Amino acid sequence: MTRSLLVLSTAAGLAVGLPAAAQQAGGAVQLEEIQVEGQGATRSSGASGAAGVVSNDGYVAKTTRTATKTDTPVNETPATINTVTQKQIADRNPQNLQEALNYTPGVRTGAFGFDPRFDSFFIRGVDVTYTGVFRDGLRQFSSPSGLFRLEPYGVEAISILKGPSSALYGAGASVGVIDLISKRPTDYKFGEVEVQTGSFDRKQASFDIGGPLNEQGTVLYRLTALGRDANTEMARVPDDRFFIAPAVTFRPSDATEITVLSEFLHGKTGGSAAFVNSYDALGNVTGATRTPLANGDFNDFTQDQGRIGYEFKHAFSDSVSLHQNARFSALSQREEYNGRYDAVSEAGGAGLVKEQFAAFAADTYLKTDVATGPVAHTLLTGVDVSLLKYSSKYALSFYSDPDGITVPDFGDPNAYPFRSKQDQSLIGVYAQDEIKWDAWRLTLNARYDWFDSTYKSISGGVHDTQKQNDGQFTGRAGLSYVTAFGLTPYVGYGTSFVPNPGTVIDGTVTKPTVGEQIEAGVKYTFPDVNATINASVFHLKQDDGVVYAVVDAQNKQTQLDFRSRGFEIEGAATFENGVSLLASYAYTDTRIAKPDSIKGKELTSTPKHAFSLWGGYDAPDGVAKGLSFGAGLRYTGRNFGDNDNRAVIANKARAFVDAKIAYELENLTPRLKGVKLQVNATNLLDKVEQVCSANYCYWDQGRQVIASLKYRW
Repeated sequence: MTRSLLVLSTAAGLAVGLPAAAQQAGGAVQLEEIQVEGQGATRSSGASGAAGVVSNDGYVAKTTRTATKTDTPVNETPATINTVTQKQIADRNPQNLQEALNYTPGVRTGAFGFDPRFDSFFIRGVDVTYTGVFRDGLRQFSSPSGLFRLEPYGVEAISILKGPSSALYGAGASVGVIDLISKRPTDYKFGEVEVQTGSFDRKQASFDIGGPLNEQGTVLYRLTALGRDANTEMARVPDDRFFIAPAVTFRPSDATEITVLSEFLHGKTGGSAAFVNSYDALGNVTGATRTPLANGDFNDFTQDQGRIGYEFKHAFSDSVSLHQNARFSALSQREEYNGRYDAVSEAGGAGLVKEQFAAFAADTYLKTDVATGPVAHTLLTGVDVSLLKYSSKYALSFYSDPDGITVPDFGDPNAYPFRSKQDQSLIGVYAQDEIKWDAWRLTLNARYDWFDSTYKSISGGVHDTQKQNDGQFTGRAGLSYVTAFGLTPYVGYGTSFVPNPGTVIDGTVTKPTVGEQIEAGVKYTFPDVNATINASVFHLKQDDGVVYAVVDAQNKQTQLDFRSRGFEIEGAATFENGVSLLASYAYTDTRIAKPDSIKGKELTSTPKHAFSLWGGYDAPDGVAKGLSFGAGLRYTGRNFGDNDNRAVIANKARAFVDAKIAYELENLTPRLKGVKLQVNATNLLDKVEQVCSANYCYWDQGRQVIASLKYRW
């Protein structure tokens, strides 16, 4: 006999009854002349735009600051680095961070099906939603239900550094760092405006302008903005957004530069972006119907987020420079959600979550280039500080008629009110030495972090205070050999450390998560061709990792030990004939070590096999000049919907097709110079099946078609 329980949906696409505590851890170098591709224009430049942070040629990344905080070429770095370049973003037109990462090997997207509320994803089996996302080299903070959303129109590129990186960045995921690179001011004038329409009554307008503000070129600016009014495939769940990101660069001298980056985003969607789940007699989920949870009268999820910070660089000499990156960020959200007990019952419940946080992060380091005989050293010595303060409150109400929902009252003891707040601080000191001798490259990192946290909660009138005070040493070492014919074998080892707030199921304080990984690989850059192939094998071990699972109809925080090992390969190319290719394959084998009740099981929602392929063509001349098109295939192998590996909610293998076609209208008439029409489709074949993760089930996102008309000057 099957019975159904009320399960309501909230943060990170997971189902909850009462909220669990969150899993929360708590300067430019002049490059040689390169091609910088921006939304507004493509032109040759030195350190304009994001060139000082990431440089690329089409689909192929050349350098990225993410791996070492220096401009070390990607092919020389002893670590796996995947980069979503500006050309890839422009071609695929992703609408969120998950879609932007769809073609990255080892990254699992879509584990929570259709969900416009949060960006949630896994790397090599580890959920990095809370602990792995950085913005311009600084940690992007979050709280239990407060997660910063990404507007892809505001980023220049996305760099994914695989492997433990705590020795360079502090507390972070054991599987790596996803660094979102913001659009920056340019030293040339450009502009674009764009309008979009498409599926589900989509209406969107945006613009991106920038350039010098004075004749001397010592003050540069950029202003990027977007507004959207749209529905989604789920009734009563909108996808509305307003986004604006001003940026300005000051260059008072050749030795000094400061760039101010800021953003404000207001978003509105639905708090009940999920479907009714059914349960067996033991309380285990058995699947989801296509019956929406939402009642439109109480389902608004609004969020305001903002950030302002700066990147400062001063060169004391050709070999010594000081860098400081700092950012203040804040978020406020109000989430209404509701749901029925089952697909036919009129009775159900509603929840209300209000949450806000303020955070500050600063990273200051000295970069020194020295030589000891034939050996060259690039030294970084730094200190960074991270501060987070958040508060959260939650309440429930129950109803017999969905048209008569009572707004939950935080002061009503029958509403199971829950309040929490937390103060976190993390201070770290670190050093890095990049050693170059002949064809050898050796990178060494060492760091020590001090973490302090005070967590207070009130539930059912019971007050609880928990404090954590931890310190941890982390390290990283990597060795590569750069051959003259483009082949670079490498090996690396690193450790990670993440302090965790809150409690687990039995009420005890969570332990810090620690991890270690060894990796070996090879990179090949084709001579005289803009193409690369990177392959690696890895073995990762993580202890006391915090995961979420639906237990007794509530989303609860648990901890487990596991190991992950596998193989990844990625190829990227942009040829002179207009053809671009991106292909990858990932094999990921995970096994849980503790607790003993699930020892030997595979991690939830982690497929052993996954591959993707995207190909594009931009006609450079001839009768088809101005025409471009592309298509992609994403395959996800069979995986399990919970850590018990129950067959009833196992996810079968599936594949999705995406496509794009565009045309530069200038080729019809010179009067339309700069005008481009583009159409993108995700899940073109509209393949929609049930997908389960962490003991709760969802449905894949269906087909979405977006048409855009853009004018550039």
